[in-house]
Amino acid sequence: MASPKGMDGTPGVSDETFPVADVQGELHPAQNKDFQVDPVSSDVATSLEYKEQAEAIRKKKDREKKDALQTLKSAIIVSGAILAAAGAVFVITKKLKEK
Repeated sequence: MASPKGMDGTPGVSDETFPVADVQGELHPAQNKDFQVDPVSSDVATSLEYKEQAEAIRKKKDREKKDALQTLKSAIIVSGAILAAAGAVFVITKKLKEK
């Protein structure tokens, strides 16, 4: 088995080292107030929250649009029924006047 070599070619010295561990932080996580946040996970969570908020806003606008359209449809139907009733009354009074 070959011994590890560093960048300068000297045997036994390696440039690859592990980062220093925070022993107290690992052993007592409740006391560790200086924790590191994974920026990728944080970005993913943030973008997911933005997407959910945008979807909620879009659904609310769609619901409001549907409500307004439903109100307009109801108004048109009621107006049509009133107009039909008024027309029927007009026709009946005209027929009664002719006789």
